[in-house]
Amino acid sequence: METVMRLATEKGVVIFSKSSCCLCYAVNILFQELGINPAVYEISQDHEGREIEKALIRLGCNAPFPAVFIGGQLVGSTNEVMSLHLSGKLVQMLKPFHTLL
Repeated sequence: METVMRLATEKGVVIFSKSSCCLCYAVNILFQELGINPAVYEISQDHEGREIEKALIRLGCNAPFPAVFIGGQLVGSTNEVMSLHLSGKLVQMLKPFHTLL
């Protein structure tokens, strides 16, 4: 869990992803379209990937991928990110990390 929290706070927006996950790709594209360049950690290419996945589940991420952190706080997976986006709250959360929002 320590590794996840350290990585999650290294940059304003962090996505833990799996290269084979189409929802991970979609969330990453959403952030890019909003002008955010998130740090993306490909778990499938990390030797600690399985442990990171377990830590994400312990933190409360029901669907562990993608796991999105904004400002060091777990936002959640695709459902939570899309709900925030549709309500207009995601852009507000991202404002500190982008000067054009």
